Amino acid sequence: MRRLVKRLAAKHESVIFCYEAGPTGYGLHRLIQSMGFECTVVAPSLIPRRPGDQVKTNRRDAIGLARLLRAGELTAVWVPDEGHEAMRDLVRGRSAAVETQRVHRQHITSFMLKHGRIFPRKKTWSMRYLRWLQEQRFDHPAHQIALQEMVDALRLASERIKRIEAAIEEFLPSWSLEPLVRSLQALRGVDLIAAASARPSSTP
Repeated sequence: MRRLVKRLAAKHESVIFCYEAGPTGYGLHRLIQSMGFECTVVAPSLIPRRPGDQVKTNRRDAIGLARLLRAGELTAVWVPDEGHEAMRDLVRGRSAAVETQRVHRQHITSFMLKHGRIFPRKKTWSMRYLRWLQEQRFDHPAHQIALQEMVDALRLASERIKRIEAAIEEFLPSWSLEPLVRSLQALRGVDLIAAASARPSSTP
């Protein structure tokens, strides 16, 4: 990318770069700016599209972006610093861990229901419920192993969530959005994770 940027800059008196926000993050934006050039990251959902324009290729997309940039019709997104992006990765990692935990719980619930094992109390996923799971005995050892594997998987997922939450709390003081997170926590029912998971505006 450095060679490409230098080659383009050598051919033109003035160069401005832009690209669509995507899964590769904002490293390219930081690289181009570190080389002394202006770079804009645009929101794909806010790029003007002509009706019937269904053919998409890299070349056509690039030409279209260049024309819209020159016309001032692109909407830039807010580009976070590296620390902010790292914290967002932690928050997304926790969301993924919570989803994994939910799937493992569903597996256990379905397994117990299939075998007619009904927890005698209303509240599930408490310590009492987990002890009850460990006390279950099946005639066939394969069933016993299957349940134990599911319980172990659930335990690992729960521990992963706790580790990530501890990391979020540890790194919060160095996060540029700490004042906003603390302010949100002042609201009733908004804990640290909910506040840290709130999405800021995508525009500058």
